[in-house]
Amino acid sequence: MTTDDAAAALDGNAAAGAFAEAFGADMTATMMVCDHCGLRTALAEQQAYLLGPGVTLRCAGCGDVVARIVRTPAAIWLDLRGSTSWCIPITADE
Repeated sequence: MTTDDAAAALDGNAAAGAFAEAFGADMTATMMVCDHCGLRTALAEQQAYLLGPGVTLRCAGCGDVVARIVRTPAAIWLDLRGSTSWCIPITADE
């Protein structure tokens, strides 16, 4: 990752809409574990990159890719292989 790439990073909240569309819920509090360094961090704290055809989330600790999401006219594609697990909180309906 270059210095220019790092400057393009937003916090994970910028990716919240794309992941909410895929999962049908607010995903910002979802905890994910990086497959490379093992850091457990909320989606909102990851580094989000919105340039290109989709959204890429990079680990807040090591910078490796944790997840990718792309929406096409026919489907939503997810690539989660950069993470070992996701813990999605269950919220009570109000």
